[in-house]
Amino acid sequence: MSIKYKLGNYRSKLRNAGCIEVSINRRRSGEDDGAGPSLKRAKRGEINYVPDHPDTHTDDLLEEERLALVEELKKRNKNVALIKQQMEVTFSLRRKEIVELVPMVSEVQERWPALFYEAEIREEFLRLTNKDLIDNFGAAINQHTPRLLKLYRARRTAFPPEMDQLLNRLDEETSDITAHRQTAALKGLPLYLRNSHEKLFRNCLATDPEEEQTKGLIVGILTVLEDDDSSAPATVINVAVVVEEDIVLQDLPDLPTAFAYLFGLIYALNLQYPKELRYTFETIQKVFMGLGTDLCKSPIPQNQTSSVNPPS
Repeated sequence: MSIKYKLGNYRSKLRNAGCIEVSINRRRSGEDDGAGPSLKRAKRGEINYVPDHPDTHTDDLLEEERLALVEELKKRNKNVALIKQQMEVTFSLRRKEIVELVPMVSEVQERWPALFYEAEIREEFLRLTNKDLIDNFGAAINQHTPRLLKLYRARRTAFPPEMDQLLNRLDEETSDITAHRQTAALKGLPLYLRNSHEKLFRNCLATDPEEEQTKGLIVGILTVLEDDDSSAPATVINVAVVVEEDIVLQDLPDLPTAFAYLFGLIYALNLQYPKELRYTFETIQKVFMGLGTDLCKSPIPQNQTSSVNPPS
């Protein structure tokens, strides 16, 4: 209790000194600082949730940096090093806007278009968690794929028919087995955890209207298939990341890479895990990426106790 009071006093001093990250977490009844009720503490392993501005920088100066960044992105020959530097400098302003104002993703795209570049998603995730998004996710999927597939096969009859279809398609593959195994491991995860598979993964034809391709997809991965009447397996022509029914990233090489960038965008945009996919993303967060240590934080429904425990 003594340590608790000491830390409380220390946080009060930081808040009075103007520390943004401490002020943002203040939740007292009857207090309204204009920030809104949706603010939350960093609970997903973020090291820099809402950092203070760099020394000698103010909101106005950082806004000028943001405008210069937008102008740089309009150029045909972009200065990649300059973009990275300006994104680093404006990190505190960007996080303050995203966490305090909770803008729509379309608004973030308009103000911070560089945030939706693959390289900058990796950099933003590194700033937030001090972990490399692609390297850590790639190592984790390599490590966990064999055991996940073993778990799926051991109880395949206990899952929805989609799991059996997924494993049957995997058995029929004869080329690029590693990539297909990783894809099957990720696609099977929401089925294994009794989450909504169709809320995360969607296939469509290239001839389908664009609004129908992403309709109802809050956060997910869209696989666009070639419209071919032949009996052969359809050819994948695009793998895209969808957020709030808009394609924000496309032409990705495969589904595991798209999944990694989707997870990075959830952190970069401070998005809540959808209720229908809560266990899936918490498994990725805690088991795959090692962010947060409390593996039993989310309550498990009584009728799912035997089947939703994340694999260790």
